[in-house]
Amino acid sequence: MRRIAMMVLMLVLATIASGCRKTEELGTGRSGKLRVVATIFPVYDFARAVAGDKAEVTLLLPPGMEPHSFEPQPADIVRVSRADLFIYTNRYMEPWAGEIVKGAGGGKLTVVDASRGAKFLKVGEGEDRDSHGAGGHNHGGEGMDPHLWLDFTNAQLMVDTIAAALAERDPTNRAVYLANAAAYRAKLADLDERYRKGLATCATRTILHGGHYAFGYLANRYGLRYLSAYAVSADAEPTPARLAKLVKQVRAEGLKYIFTEELLDPRTAETIARETGASILMLHGAHTVSKADLDKGTSFISLMEKNLANLREGLQCR
Repeated sequence: MRRIAMMVLMLVLATIASGCRKTEELGTGRSGKLRVVATIFPVYDFARAVAGDKAEVTLLLPPGMEPHSFEPQPADIVRVSRADLFIYTNRYMEPWAGEIVKGAGGGKLTVVDASRGAKFLKVGEGEDRDSHGAGGHNHGGEGMDPHLWLDFTNAQLMVDTIAAALAERDPTNRAVYLANAAAYRAKLADLDERYRKGLATCATRTILHGGHYAFGYLANRYGLRYLSAYAVSADAEPTPARLAKLVKQVRAEGLKYIFTEELLDPRTAETIARETGASILMLHGAHTVSKADLDKGTSFISLMEKNLANLREGLQCR
């Protein structure tokens, strides 16, 4: 990773030195609007909701790209170097963000860590200690769960952080950014309340997930138990012992449904379902969306509304 970053840095510096990026390009884009690059879908969607028509917001990771294992390419560094704001989720989710910032060379770039002030959970908090085996939870070497946007109170703080950065960089449109942020926070608060009420009376309170550890915040927020087949990294593979334990759990609790997720091959969930007779439902972590969904304007809130419907079905809520 470091070797790749150094190669990228040298390429970017050479590009800048050759005059590819003119001084005036460090400011606003051709439209006169701020240029914003956001790493992954949640912060991209928050940023475009807050910015409205006052900024050009683009998504760094291509649609469908797995963010945990993403490695920046030279073109990515160049894009960020030409932006006014670079927004990333947190250092646990995007450990490569620091390398991008170094490669971008500073200048007038405003770097926004959207997690500022949000509450992190340790991976596996509330689970049995041996859920994935020793060391299985580490991400970025610190064992923190990076999926903090799936607690909607954290998502509201992230929206405020993004709005403050936009307002500081573009004070002329400060009132617009703050008003848009307030409106979006209200939508997130309403979503949180619908989850609280919708998941209050369920026949089971166990989310058994045949994917990677992504929904700990959601489970913690609404008093649910969460068990996943994988550790945090979607590149990990569940052990036979872990799969056997989850199959046993499904049978012992009489679970009717298990969950799978976007990005991952559903084979693990299908294996558990085949062994237990359970059905499979989708939970979307909003890490990314397909190009088709991106083109038609799929939003974070619409994805979470679908999640609520599937959770209510899967947990047999009244």
